[in-house]
Amino acid sequence: MGFSRSVLDSFRDGSLPDLLGDHTRLLFVGINPGLRAVAVQAHFGGGSNRFYPALYRAGIVDRRIDASAGFRPEDLAHLRERGIGITSLVAGASARADELTAEQLVAGAEALSERVERIAPAVVAVLGITAYRVAFARPQATVGRQLDHLGGIPVWVVPNPSGLNRHASLDDLANAYREVAVASGIELFTTSV
Repeated sequence: MGFSRSVLDSFRDGSLPDLLGDHTRLLFVGINPGLRAVAVQAHFGGGSNRFYPALYRAGIVDRRIDASAGFRPEDLAHLRERGIGITSLVAGASARADELTAEQLVAGAEALSERVERIAPAVVAVLGITAYRVAFARPQATVGRQLDHLGGIPVWVVPNPSGLNRHASLDDLANAYREVAVASGIELFTTSV
């Protein structure tokens, strides 16, 4: 499904509803939705995003999910059944996360804390160390489990799956996502990847 640049630009500042189920155990927190993700109304719906391939490789889901044209109902149900939730630090869409201001990230962190208290997952996984450092005023933070909690919930920072973050391989993503899934109590599938 192709979109012209002008059509994609029309989705700037648009948003996505949180993906939540009745028993969200692991809440992934993206930085903000991309324009294509808002266009197709699917978290990580950009064509080069490696989020769903990493979930599959990690054994968190039992199938390859392709959200580039929107979610298939059975994939959406599978994510919810597995206890996977997805939200964004900043609600408004942009072409690139580096277009966000520090003020937007800090305000997003404050709003996220309230959401996490309401959702009450077992683990929060923030996708991206740079945004985490700015949003939570932790300039020395490193990837992995953080000392701080959010709404009383343990927080981990894991690599961002964006195609722009190529220094983290698909295996790096899968290993980090597997670690937070285990910490949240999600039983993993054995994959043949």
